[in-house]
Amino acid sequence: MRILLVEDDPEISGMLETFLTMENFEVTTASDGESACEKFMEGEYSLVLLDLMIPKKSGMEVMRAIREKSTIPVIIMSAKDTDSDKTLGLGLGADDYITKPFSVTEMLARIKANIRRSTQYAAQEKDEKGVLVRGGLLLDTEEYCVTKNGKKIELTAKEFEILKLLMENPRKVYTKEQIYAHVWKDAYFGDENAVNVQISRLRNKLEDMPREPRIVVTVWGIGYKLGDLE
Repeated sequence: MRILLVEDDPEISGMLETFLTMENFEVTTASDGESACEKFMEGEYSLVLLDLMIPKKSGMEVMRAIREKSTIPVIIMSAKDTDSDKTLGLGLGADDYITKPFSVTEMLARIKANIRRSTQYAAQEKDEKGVLVRGGLLLDTEEYCVTKNGKKIELTAKEFEILKLLMENPRKVYTKEQIYAHVWKDAYFGDENAVNVQISRLRNKLEDMPREPRIVVTVWGIGYKLGDLE
């Protein structure tokens, strides 16, 4: 397992590198945003540990660059513990957020959990062309059908496309504007109701308890993502 550690504090970087190496991880370090982007593009990693407050390029800029190329798990490390920072980081595609100071044992547990979740998602994807599988949910783009635990679910074209978008990128949070652009293929002028209605109908068809959704989940203040399906 190879980890890209992006941290400009030499003490924290050294501590994590030593500890993770002892835990049989291969660690590549970067102390600024520019070198982080370069090393990410040059190598293959299982996970990225990313500090937000780094020089040259901010952690948020690095996060955007990573998400343009990969769905690799990313854990943000930050001394900031505000909801807005967490929301922004997770909205850009981070998988987890840990506040400094933290214990190395907690960090190790989060690393293993995120790598395990990522590996499970990859294992669940079938090789057949056009088939996406997440837990008991199967979406076939060739047959244009969806089944849940073997039972066929009848969806409209818009509902199908929204679910397909979320299943293709299970760790990404989509804003209503992004969903509208992908599904309606048109400019978004703030008509939240169009997206809200489709999400509500989709939940009514997919969820065991639509008022407590586990498949199409809300990330408050940002949008929607696929739940952690097993």
